[in-house]
Amino acid sequence: MTRKSKVKRSQRIMIWLYPLIAIGGLFYPFLGYVMLAMMVFLVIYSYFKARYWCGNLCPRGAFLDIVMPYLTLDRSYPRLLTRKWFRWSVLGFFMSVFIARIMATGGNPVAIGGVFISMCVVTSLIAIPLGIATRPRAWCAFCPMGTLQETLGKVGRRHAKAHRKAVRLPSSSDRNSPKS
Repeated sequence: MTRKSKVKRSQRIMIWLYPLIAIGGLFYPFLGYVMLAMMVFLVIYSYFKARYWCGNLCPRGAFLDIVMPYLTLDRSYPRLLTRKWFRWSVLGFFMSVFIARIMATGGNPVAIGGVFISMCVVTSLIAIPLGIATRPRAWCAFCPMGTLQETLGKVGRRHAKAHRKAVRLPSSSDRNSPKS
């Protein structure tokens, strides 16, 4: 089954980070810090652009868009994956495991990098079979980072809207009205 998908230039660049981190990190755990840098960037960036990272810059998303269309059965995925409670449960579970594993490292920099790598590998072991059985980006429907980005994006939009309202320039009707 071969399918062509519209691939963005940014995805063609970012796809190379995926095997570098997921496979290379098994041999050199310090590559996990690349994941940390990406996570910090996307959390900050998502406040302004919501899930822009997901569709344009995510290395796993690029892999799922470029490679998986050739392997997928292209069936719809269960609606459960898009339910808000499920998405937040997945985020809570992964964050709990992540925090527990970071604390268990005892501050060892190699072990901390390894935690990031193992999270990448584990989530890939979910994303790839799910993408084959359903649609290429089924994982993205409940990706913990996507859930977090979406929420931060909503907060950012609310703050921007409130800021625009607070610093609204007077309209022409305001200038013509008598001052009291």
